[in-house]
Amino acid sequence: MIILRVDLKSPAPVYRQIVDAVRILLVNGDLSPGDALPPVRRLALDLGVHFNTVAEAYRTLEEEGWLEIGRRSGARVVSRTVENRCDPQTGEAFERRLREMVAEVQARGLPRDRIARELRLLAKTLERS
Repeated sequence: MIILRVDLKSPAPVYRQIVDAVRILLVNGDLSPGDALPPVRRLALDLGVHFNTVAEAYRTLEEEGWLEIGRRSGARVVSRTVENRCDPQTGEAFERRLREMVAEVQARGLPRDRIARELRLLAKTLERS
C-alpha cells in the first residue's frame, strides 16, 4: 500500500503533488512494474480531494509512460525505459527549478548547511542508482 500526503495549502496544484509523490516512489523503486495503485475514488477519499484530481494525476503519469490505466483493472505500474539523453531545455529547466527551490527554502529560513546536506544525500542516492 502506498502512502501519499498532499498539502491543500500549498501553491502547487494537488494533482501535481500526487504526480510528484508517485513519481518519487517509482524512481526510488518503491513501486515496481505490475504494482497496482489505489483506485481513483479510494485515493481521493483518503486524501480528501475530488476524484477528478486523482484521475488527472493518474492520466499525467500514464502520459509519461509510468502507468497503464484499464477500465476494469485500474492503474498499474508498467516497465519503463528511459534514454539517458535529453534535450538542452530539460537540463536548463532542471537547474532553474533546483535553484528556485533552494532559494525558496532559504527564504523560509532553512539553514544553508541543512540544504547542502540534503543535496549531498540526494546526490549519493542518485550515484547508487
